[in-house]
Amino acid sequence: MKSMTGYAYRESSSGSTTVSVEIKGHNSRFLDLSVYLPPWLSPLEMQVREYIGKSFSRGKVEVSIRVKEKDAPVTVVVNENAAVEYEKAIRGLADTLGLREEPSLTMILSLEGVLETEVKRDAEKYRALIEPVLSAASDQFATEREREGRNTCEDILAHLGILDEAVRTVSAYAPEVETSIKENLRSRFAELLGEKIDESRILSETAVLLMKYTISEELVRLSSHLAEFRIVAERASGGEGEAAGQGRKLDFLCQEINREVNTIGSKTPMLEVSRAVVKMKDALENIREQLRNVE
Repeated sequence: MKSMTGYAYRESSSGSTTVSVEIKGHNSRFLDLSVYLPPWLSPLEMQVREYIGKSFSRGKVEVSIRVKEKDAPVTVVVNENAAVEYEKAIRGLADTLGLREEPSLTMILSLEGVLETEVKRDAEKYRALIEPVLSAASDQFATEREREGRNTCEDILAHLGILDEAVRTVSAYAPEVETSIKENLRSRFAELLGEKIDESRILSETAVLLMKYTISEELVRLSSHLAEFRIVAERASGGEGEAAGQGRKLDFLCQEINREVNTIGSKTPMLEVSRAVVKMKDALENIREQLRNVE
């Protein structure tokens, strides 16, 4: 089981060049991948996306790659047209104001657009420097997500234990629900008919009410869903099976469990059962909250 949240940072230097990779993970229903690169490294964006996309199926993942160079190859170009136009404009302004001032070279060079610098870089040259750092950061990020995933799974299984205990409580009181229905019917018939009680009528009415209020079927389905949930969660905790889609499958099982719990609560007025249903709903809500963090 993997968490969708996590953080990783790796940095490496080679000569005068330092490459750093930062990866952040947040919750998201689908895979939402953002890659931040210096503009001159934009040709590598698709390669980075493909590499990260292979490792993760869900979550908001932000990848930031930075490159620092002490001795970057810089080319300086003089924009002669801009310099000439600046010189003409300065002289014209001086004549208009009646000033005798000659524009200096230093003044003209300091004006915007006269000197243009260009750093010549080949993106493919830096790919060899970035790849090992990106790989190390991805491994660290995956390890962090697995660690958080294990902690999350432990908490989920703890709440699953509360659900199991509550189901056992409800199952223990289920026969009393049926007995209570039979006794209530017999009492009502006795009030209406006195000694002349039609046993076949009581049995018939009891059967109808039992079909309406019995929770045996719900308990069977609920126990089945909980058993399946535990199998999937424990396999995920142990790293077995496909990681992708585990969170979605467990979330679906939560919906089915919630449906059975609500039905049991609506069918059974017994105080002990109602208390157990409240415990189940509380534990289930905690599980669903945790599953929002799982891939």
